[in-house]
Amino acid sequence: MENLKPIINNQQPTIASAGHTVNPIIQRILQRGIVIPASPLALTKERKLDERRQRALCRYYIAAGSGGLAVGVHTTQFAIRDPKIGLYQPVLEIAAEEMSRADNNRAEPLVRIAGICGNTGQAVREAEQARNLGYNAGLLSLAAMKDATEEELIIHCKRIAIEIPLIGFYLQPAVGGRELGYSFWRRFAEIKNVAAIKMAPFNRYKTLDVVRAVVEAGRDDIALYTGNDDNILMDLLTPYRFMVNGIPVERRISGGLLGHWSVWTKRAVELLKECRNIVSGGGDVPVELMCRSIEITDANAAFFDAANRFTGCIAGLHEVLRRQGLLEGIWCLDLKEKLSPGQKEEIDRVYKAYPHLNDDAFVREHLHKWLSD
Repeated sequence: MENLKPIINNQQPTIASAGHTVNPIIQRILQRGIVIPASPLALTKERKLDERRQRALCRYYIAAGSGGLAVGVHTTQFAIRDPKIGLYQPVLEIAAEEMSRADNNRAEPLVRIAGICGNTGQAVREAEQARNLGYNAGLLSLAAMKDATEEELIIHCKRIAIEIPLIGFYLQPAVGGRELGYSFWRRFAEIKNVAAIKMAPFNRYKTLDVVRAVVEAGRDDIALYTGNDDNILMDLLTPYRFMVNGIPVERRISGGLLGHWSVWTKRAVELLKECRNIVSGGGDVPVELMCRSIEITDANAAFFDAANRFTGCIAGLHEVLRRQGLLEGIWCLDLKEKLSPGQKEEIDRVYKAYPHLNDDAFVREHLHKWLSD
């Protein structure tokens, strides 16, 4: 999908840093637009890492056509960082190994994204770990810095950008994020070693803030990714046009880095391709596709437990993967994380209502291979 559609060309800054800069091949892939599932965590009933199924998840996403994986993110559960659990590096290692294995038979590399969070000291350590494991960028969560000023946040981001290229992350407050206004994103977009921004505020106004900030910063090299699981399809189809110094500039969201895309992933790959074809062709958006947008959002409401302020969002994704056979159960590290009352029935409902959205047949065909290799 065309990432930037300039109406009049103007010179833009390039990504550079005193530290570790983004690989130009990875940057081009991000700008073109890919499906990036936010990987869940496979656990045994004893709540220990299930390495066999963790690898199977990676193989599923790659076989489905994903262009990269995001690991150690919200969907992977932030508790993996607890020293008593110690799963941050092992999970990143597994995914890195599976992506390296797949890259041997690919024309272009998979994009490797590691979740990074915590205060500056922790975030620097995680960035170093991810970089040493071959990850291309860090998805930087600011959820742990709720009381920090904007200036403190920018200093924090600049420090992490020295260690690894950044993907900004606007995480919605309902699942632990904080509000970040236009001013923050305008300054964030001026950090040279920013490769992309994932917008997941689940809010049209705040999504608009991010896109406008990037445009007005003159950064056509920053790829825009939707994390708005409640509005996926329309995010991929909508042009954003702003006047910059009297010149109209249009930007589009290239792809998605989504928890929702950790399930039914093959259909997500097909959806992105369909959206790209419509955008590149310049035609009208079919009514059927707008209808599918609502169907996807309805399914997401069930998976993410929107009725209960997303309390069961991780367990809901696990339940879909359990039904497909990719996970053995829906266990989470936090014993309190489970399906909400009525959530299972909601998942039953959307499964029956929208059978064309699932990729169960694809999973059945290949599951044994993914679990046995």
